[in-house]
Amino acid sequence: MEALLRKYLGRALSFQLEAHQILSRHEAAQSSRVIVLGQTYTKLGGLNLRQDDLMRQALRCVENGLFRAAHVMGWAAFMDFLEEKLQSDGLVKVRAARPAWKGRTIEEMREYVPERQLVEVTKDLGLSTKNEMNALVALLNRRNDCAHPSAYFPQLNETLGYLSELIQRISHLQPKTL
Repeated sequence: MEALLRKYLGRALSFQLEAHQILSRHEAAQSSRVIVLGQTYTKLGGLNLRQDDLMRQALRCVENGLFRAAHVMGWAAFMDFLEEKLQSDGLVKVRAARPAWKGRTIEEMREYVPERQLVEVTKDLGLSTKNEMNALVALLNRRNDCAHPSAYFPQLNETLGYLSELIQRISHLQPKTL
């Protein structure tokens, strides 16, 4: 009896997953699209607890229609990941590339160095190409539009695309070392 129950439960879960994948292609199926993005996100490994929590909060914002907040939370997760990557060698290469930057730790640098400059240093450190760095700056600009008063009001599609791109950028940066 238990084996039969497990079999039917497994089939039901498979059906649910396939249904979400099919529905995610339709614009009106918001929850299915968020679930599929969440599945993509779970394939991304190596995030610390804070980054994982921030990205999950971004996904919850999307589920609740808080699209501007989702941009802000997703970017916060990305920046935490990037700052961890920049300090992976004890900030040795960052200090060599930018000796005038204040701060002994990444937490202190966060107070003095704008996020845009932290993104721009990735090119000098070999973590990104010029085009990749420019794409990251564009993502930061979109986050700024959402975090500050502006006429930009992203909808579901823009928000899912934004979070998907952040996840792809993290995935691309993960194997790189300083």
